[in-house]
Amino acid sequence: MLAVMLELTPSLCTPFPVPVHVCDTRVNQAGDVVLMPAFQFDLHDLPRESEELRLEIREFLRQELSGRSRRHRAETWNGLDPEFSAKLGERGWLGMTWPREVGGHERSAFDRYVVSEELIAQGAPVAYHWIADRQSGPLLIRFGTDEHRREIVPRIAAGELCFCIGMSEPDSGSDLASLRSRASKVDGGWILNGRKVWTTYAHEAQYMIALVRTAPLDTEHRHAGLSQFIIDMSSPGIVLSPIENMVGEHHFNEVAFEDVFLPDGALVGTEGDAWQQVNAELAFERSGPERFLSSHILLEEMVAEAGRRAAGGIASERNAVEIGRLVARLRTLRRLSVSVAGMLDAGAAPLLESAVVKSLGVELEQDLPSVAHGLFGVEQLGDTGDDFQQVLGYLTQSVPSFSLRGGTPEIMRGIIARGLGLR
Repeated sequence: MLAVMLELTPSLCTPFPVPVHVCDTRVNQAGDVVLMPAFQFDLHDLPRESEELRLEIREFLRQELSGRSRRHRAETWNGLDPEFSAKLGERGWLGMTWPREVGGHERSAFDRYVVSEELIAQGAPVAYHWIADRQSGPLLIRFGTDEHRREIVPRIAAGELCFCIGMSEPDSGSDLASLRSRASKVDGGWILNGRKVWTTYAHEAQYMIALVRTAPLDTEHRHAGLSQFIIDMSSPGIVLSPIENMVGEHHFNEVAFEDVFLPDGALVGTEGDAWQQVNAELAFERSGPERFLSSHILLEEMVAEAGRRAAGGIASERNAVEIGRLVARLRTLRRLSVSVAGMLDAGAAPLLESAVVKSLGVELEQDLPSVAHGLFGVEQLGDTGDDFQQVLGYLTQSVPSFSLRGGTPEIMRGIIARGLGLR
């Protein structure tokens, strides 16, 4: 029974009977109270061609990951392997939805979803290309210059470039509107000063997309005066300070900009209009399968551990119930996430729905280690023991940092509350 619950497809592809709609009451001009949709998830089945693609990517991963340990598969989100990313680019599995003239393949958001899902669920090392493929490329296609689209975007699709995101700041947290990094206009470009923090793989990236102020803060219009720039990370004046997580890994950084010159062509989009650009970008960042599958290897190991104990005569109904609850949450999140993929495929910007997926996904991923501890009584923090113990030890120490990816839970709840008219 437990093995059947784990299978990602097709059991998790079974549609719910009705879409999920959440409504709020409003008073219209006639004075009548009416229901207005606050957010909705129109549920989708993945197309047949996308499921056929799933078989292709699974066979590819079976060969590529054959020698990769379960412990290292648990690092999928943080696993950095430029050669692996280049192989994905060769097969057309990066830049999948982008126009062909910029190196893309004009496939559906559902096809891209299947590839992303399989990569994360099976523990592939995706960090080198993930941010660039997920959001930096689409941002440059939509708002970048002709040079960006000609010179940079095709290299992302080929898996040749690593990008980082410059949003959070030391004194701002996830309140992007309060950021203070400032780019001042000079002849031929801009001079940037300020700091960014929690910048994933800034020490490996060739480029950063940074959100900075190009006009003084207007307290009545806090989102005005923000602009985005693409920054060459080899530019003089950029100083990186590593931030290690509890496992001792160096993924995060604090990045200081000290009189960094940015040419005019580094501006992405329209000066002072970056808030709308960022909102479009965050819909890509918050809704994908990495928001609830980054700890998936641990769930697999929990199922295997429960099976081993049952085979040894230590059967437990509690194990089946608790793991079943986790799988039910996973199935629900997947359905919601696929719904967002459908909205993105239709050209929508589902910011509220993405925040729901991100918030609930982090809760699931951070619950997994504590449930595993409670069920099996294993206290593990090092890289010793069997596969279950090593995976549990790694994720127990790494999942707290998952809250920082794409905005903290508090920020997500605030977005949801505003969408429901509660604040």
